[in-house]
Amino acid sequence: MSEKKAVALTNFEKALKTGRPPNVVKLFPNSRALIVSGKFIDMAMLAKGNAMAIAANGRNNFVIRGALQAAQRANAAIIIEIARSEGGANAYCAVNYWNIARQVDTLCNELGITVPVAIHADHYGIKKEQDINEAKIEIPTLFEAGMTSIAIDASHLPDDQNLLSNLELNPFIPKWAGLETEVGEIKGKLGLSTVEEALFLIQGLNAHNIFPNWIALNNGTTHGIETSGQGIQVGLTAEIHQALVEYNISGAQHGTSVNSSDRLKEIAAKTKTTKANVATALQMISWGLEVNDYGNAILDDNGNFIKLNDQGVTEEMWSEMVAYAQAHGLKGGNYKKLNLGFENKLLGQAQTIRERMVKRVEEFIYNMLVNVFNAQDTALLAIETILAAGTHDPGPKASRIEDPAEWTPEKIVQRATTIESDKGPEGDFDD
Repeated sequence: MSEKKAVALTNFEKALKTGRPPNVVKLFPNSRALIVSGKFIDMAMLAKGNAMAIAANGRNNFVIRGALQAAQRANAAIIIEIARSEGGANAYCAVNYWNIARQVDTLCNELGITVPVAIHADHYGIKKEQDINEAKIEIPTLFEAGMTSIAIDASHLPDDQNLLSNLELNPFIPKWAGLETEVGEIKGKLGLSTVEEALFLIQGLNAHNIFPNWIALNNGTTHGIETSGQGIQVGLTAEIHQALVEYNISGAQHGTSVNSSDRLKEIAAKTKTTKANVATALQMISWGLEVNDYGNAILDDNGNFIKLNDQGVTEEMWSEMVAYAQAHGLKGGNYKKLNLGFENKLLGQAQTIRERMVKRVEEFIYNMLVNVFNAQDTALLAIETILAAGTHDPGPKASRIEDPAEWTPEKIVQRATTIESDKGPEGDFDD
């Protein structure tokens, strides 16, 4: 063994002893999976500079396996996540909030994965007051099941209610966990986030000693399959991030599947984004559909997906999936709803088929990590950060600079009346 590899192994062993949070240690006492707080992943990207961690939405087991293998090859810290719509109580995926950590831990041990991995509960959506009461019960169960990071997404609500919801739910999130907040629903070019809205949310949280790692914006992108070419507005993103500099918060980029590699490179280079979500692309790739270089599914002249021969699932399985979709009126991005009903069927395919599904995901993610997101070798930086902290919690990146007396519930409601913004149309914008 070379000296360099010996040092890396020694550091991994040390990080394994100190870096895993208490919920992970309790769940997996004999594990060698380096499952850590999302805070460490954010900090590793900042340490490298102009780097984004891929947050791979594990809609199926093949995506999770391929993502972990790609991260190991690239020596990149990674986030594996599932959103509430994908894996919550009313899920359309078999992978869910309560089993994703178990799947990740099992695969890390099986595959010998040594890069740091965070497990993120993405888009924990709050759309009405009743959701808050339910969240107070449900959020603790997510961490009991192995989550190490969460996104509280009350962006569907007016600005004051968004902030107040974040404040009310924060006591139910472990202090060591990675935290994401959101302003502006993801609606493409409609209802774009503003500097004023972002400042309102982050300043109000700061006044109450809440320091998120990431803020997600509606900066022009969409979830699912994009056909307009609108995509991420890099200038708007950079402007908002610059306005938040003194609060030391990173950006989370949603909807990367529908943006070109060049645009994603620009996001990494020109903004403070350290987390980039990839969801729909990975599902389509695992199935064997034709996609462009950045994972957006290509449709034929009749608006149908193009299945590549000898890629992904078998042709017979794809025919069955298409027939089911047609029978249930599923089109375009709503093919995502095939995940729940077909997971066991896909796992029951021959090993050669399962392996090619995983390999296709691995190759796509490896290219993104190395050639687009600039995340190669960030695993080393994450481990160094863990060792420097000497604990599972590196603490917050920011400190309080806002006066809490100016951010009481009454003043929050009053302040919100002065914000001018366009929230865009009503509708279902879940991923």
